[in-house]
Amino acid sequence: MTARPLTVMLVAAEASGDDRGAGLMRALKAKLGEGVRFVGVGGQRMRGEGLTSPFDIAELSIFGLLEGLMAYGKVVRRADEAAAVAAREPPDVAVLIDSWGFTLRVAHRLRRQSPALPLVKYVGPQVWASRPGRARTAARWYDLLLTIHAFDGAAFEREGLKTVFVGDSTLAIDFSAADPAGLRAEIGAAPDEPILLVLPGSRPSEIERVMPAFEDAVHRLKAGRPDLHVVVAAAPTVAGLVKSRVAGWPHRAQVVEGDAAKRSAMKAATVALACSGTVTTELALAGCPMVVAYRLAPVTYAVLKRLIRTKYVTLFNIAAQDFVAPEMIQADCNGPALAREVALRLDDAGLRARQVERQNAALLKMGRGGPDPNEAAASAVLDLIARQRLSTAT
Repeated sequence: MTARPLTVMLVAAEASGDDRGAGLMRALKAKLGEGVRFVGVGGQRMRGEGLTSPFDIAELSIFGLLEGLMAYGKVVRRADEAAAVAAREPPDVAVLIDSWGFTLRVAHRLRRQSPALPLVKYVGPQVWASRPGRARTAARWYDLLLTIHAFDGAAFEREGLKTVFVGDSTLAIDFSAADPAGLRAEIGAAPDEPILLVLPGSRPSEIERVMPAFEDAVHRLKAGRPDLHVVVAAAPTVAGLVKSRVAGWPHRAQVVEGDAAKRSAMKAATVALACSGTVTTELALAGCPMVVAYRLAPVTYAVLKRLIRTKYVTLFNIAAQDFVAPEMIQADCNGPALAREVALRLDDAGLRARQVERQNAALLKMGRGGPDPNEAAASAVLDLIARQRLSTAT
């Protein structure tokens, strides 16, 4: 009699979670082959690994208090749909990735449906930065937390939640297949001509709030630098929005999509202008100096400013405890200021080299070169299932 394949439920609601989910799926398939199947919610990358998602996760890429309130009904409906997947195809374990608010709602529903189902939280809330009470909430609902930073676990363990440090899967990205020369040829850039890579975010709200300042900065830079080539990397969750905006620019810019093209652009770029997020770690891995920016709704910013306990938002800046890359947040996220910071780096090769050197040092502190995080996450999930089955058997 053939054993039933292990059924793993994964739920991701944003581009970074989709990346982590896809990596975990690959690692589980490498370990179990045909002995594992997947159900749940995910994006393009998880679908590429064999997951059938009941809806497009782009609509759940929400950040901000007002945005969250406006989307509340939709979030509740989608959480119901995610739980319905588990009701139709009962999993052996559920891994809920990042996206604290949405995945917690899914956890509530799964716990009510199947009290014995092991629930794994992959990437916990940054309680060291704000809202420490979330550690107690996580301990109440989850059986295991997989952390991506070595300093994440202590607050959760104090509340009784078992944690396993697996590392950041972003640090394991392989740039060996990147083709910067091919990217330059594609956009008509000579080897000595500068390239500005623009990464405006993966949420619709980021395109709305950050992109206007990025556009203003790009127009200013192009006005004084006719030889500057501009490449815009569009995340799959917002590709349509990005392409429609870039199409209206008064100068030529190349929009690239997909991981391969994005990584080639990162290796080819002279400087990057990036929306704060996982992509800043990718840029650092590619050896690209950058300027980081972000803008929130005014009400959200006012509230978070009182809650946040760290002065850095970029992960490698947090690791270094210094502004290795400049962070242009809220009022500082404006066209003239962004153009000034980017211009400093375009015009000074020494500044670029020093920033890359400091980025590399910070990446080492974050765990660059360590064990494969996807492999570690897969092992932790399988260990939890084994312990659960042993406990049930005895």
